[in-house]
Amino acid sequence: MSVALITAGSAGLGAAASRLFAKNGFRVIVNYANNEERANKLLAELPALSTLPHDSTSENFAVIKADLGSRDDINRLVKETVDRFGRLDVIFSNGGWTRFRGMISIDDNAYEEDWDRTFNLNVKSHMWLMQAAKKHLDETEGAFITTASIAGVIPSGSSLPYSVTKAAQIHLVKALAIMAAPKIRVNSVSPGLLLTDWAENFSEEGKQSHIQKTKLKRVATVEDVAEQVLLFAKSRSITGVNVVVDAGFTL
Repeated sequence: MSVALITAGSAGLGAAASRLFAKNGFRVIVNYANNEERANKLLAELPALSTLPHDSTSENFAVIKADLGSRDDINRLVKETVDRFGRLDVIFSNGGWTRFRGMISIDDNAYEEDWDRTFNLNVKSHMWLMQAAKKHLDETEGAFITTASIAGVIPSGSSLPYSVTKAAQIHLVKALAIMAAPKIRVNSVSPGLLLTDWAENFSEEGKQSHIQKTKLKRVATVEDVAEQVLLFAKSRSITGVNVVVDAGFTL
């Protein structure tokens, strides 16, 4: 039975992906950083969604706490996953970080700590996770999928450091797809505005303005994006691709 590790998996897009993978017969490990109560609440939902037989002798779902800003924690996360589940078929590397600074003022975006933390979480954490998991994904001919952003496709989003590091992440994915071939597929999804808790940082006027700029006059949902992640996990013929899921905002 295939095993999927979903980082930053207890809320928003990560939680939507956790539920969808459970519905599609995957054993799922949900990584979380701090909110143990929220992670355990999601964990309790997954068995009822699953198509897997309910067997008390096997572990189909788990939560593992790990800080994606720590290389040591990332290595431990992969080791604990494989130790407990015996294999690793899919990683949805969904972690990231930003601080709302806007995209108007250079001075507002000139904080070195913002640049360092966004690069660490939006670029390096995916690299370290791929490195730690490569031998396991080689064995299963698995998939590694990251969450990028339309902010990495066009200058936009919550801050300049975020936009630049998401662009770097998309480039990283293409390079990793070459380096991990032929056994591992590496792809990314780039959502537009998702109306998660984070979207509350944007004004209602800003959210409506975004919707009006989309060609479909709507925002993508976390479920929409999770479906694309699942497609990447299942397809054996797609690698090095960044799929934009933004209701036509970037057209």
